[in-house]
Amino acid sequence: MATLIKGGRIVTAEGDYEGEVLIENGKVRALGQDLPAADGVDVHDASGLLVMPGAVDVHTHLDWEFGTARTVDTFGTGTMAAAFGGTTSVIDFANQSHGKSPLEGLEDWHERCRSRCVDVGAHMIVLDPFPQALADLRTLAREEGVTSFKLFMAYPNVLMVDDGVCFYVMREAAKHGAVVCVHAENGYAINILVQEAVAAGNTAPKYHYLTRPPELEGEATARAITLAEYAGAPLYVVHVTCSQALDAVARAKDRSDLIHGETCTQYLFLTSQELERPGFEGAKYVFTPPLRSQAHQDELWQGLRRGDLSVVSTDHCPFCFEEQPYGMKFSKRQGEAEGFHKIPNGGPGIEHRFSVFFDGAVSKRGMSLSKFVELMATNPAKLFGIHPKKGTIAVGSDADIVLFDPVARWTIRAAEQHSRVDYSLFEGFEVQGKVQKTFLRGNLIVDGDQWLGREGMGEFLKRGESGRL
Repeated sequence: MATLIKGGRIVTAEGDYEGEVLIENGKVRALGQDLPAADGVDVHDASGLLVMPGAVDVHTHLDWEFGTARTVDTFGTGTMAAAFGGTTSVIDFANQSHGKSPLEGLEDWHERCRSRCVDVGAHMIVLDPFPQALADLRTLAREEGVTSFKLFMAYPNVLMVDDGVCFYVMREAAKHGAVVCVHAENGYAINILVQEAVAAGNTAPKYHYLTRPPELEGEATARAITLAEYAGAPLYVVHVTCSQALDAVARAKDRSDLIHGETCTQYLFLTSQELERPGFEGAKYVFTPPLRSQAHQDELWQGLRRGDLSVVSTDHCPFCFEEQPYGMKFSKRQGEAEGFHKIPNGGPGIEHRFSVFFDGAVSKRGMSLSKFVELMATNPAKLFGIHPKKGTIAVGSDADIVLFDPVARWTIRAAEQHSRVDYSLFEGFEVQGKVQKTFLRGNLIVDGDQWLGREGMGEFLKRGESGRL
């Protein structure tokens, strides 16, 4: 029931120091130097390692149906992959169906996530705000611990809602301590560009990014911010990819503490050139919003440095590249015959975020370790109502801890990952920094290449007020 981590360098968003961590009953019991180790205490030597809070990924789509496709990771496989990548808390997306209560959507989500291996919370995607559904948003926030609602301004006739729905939901969120997450793209305008491209016979994967220009992400981001400010609601703009959207978020942050922006690992390390790969290979990189040019990527890094972006997540939405072994429903090959507009939108990333971002941000760009922890763990935990239970190493917090080797060098290979998806966006990346051990509430669940966890051991994260740092 007790564990002592000694000899390591403890890093939180607030500090960076040599010390020891005593864990009892799943919680951090004490921090200090030369802590006494009673008989029966399980001692882990962290010499040469960083001792950091388990990462928090607030943007995943596990076992999720999207049009004719379904993501290939179950909650069991996806959260095991997360744990190997140093992530111990995940907030995933539940769906309201048209004409049905969001409470029914949450019930369905709970059934699907029983196999979770780490702790998991839920956002609610809102599609149909009929009167009872709006009343149910209060129940979600006040009683069910679901304090974030997702709105899509893209994908007409599938997930997109209009500005009136956005405004309705934002006002409800403001009443009940919830934050609105928004996918900001001008769906109607993009739909016209897509139809024109297909009609002209331009169906290769590269036309995915050519029909989703950054100007239409920037316009929708500014529009969502205007609606949220008038509604008085906290707003979290997911997967910011371009300078236009970043500028809108930055200007809003100068006016308000309620506006926040997220980007994802892929937008920091990959560019639209990936969609230019020969044949159908570019389909691996079809996700929305699309990858942008190097100039936009450079702006995102500046946004992280300035504090305009608060979180780095993954948008882990994994579809296999090949049809086998899981079948066409889980594969990007759905779009091979008809064109880019039929390729399931999404990419994997939950297992490699920690190391890829550490290598790029800390090892190569000199980001401080505390800033790294802030973006990967502390800020997402604060913004989504699970701090200080999660996202830090402090007395009384859950003992979600990662022992991380900051100098280990390794090469990312899809063949060695734990997700069911058959490729990695970062295949062949040589990175510095590797997870050595992962603890979930004091339980050692990853030890090197060994899996010690089990499906079903994750808990549901019932969250508090969200939307503020």
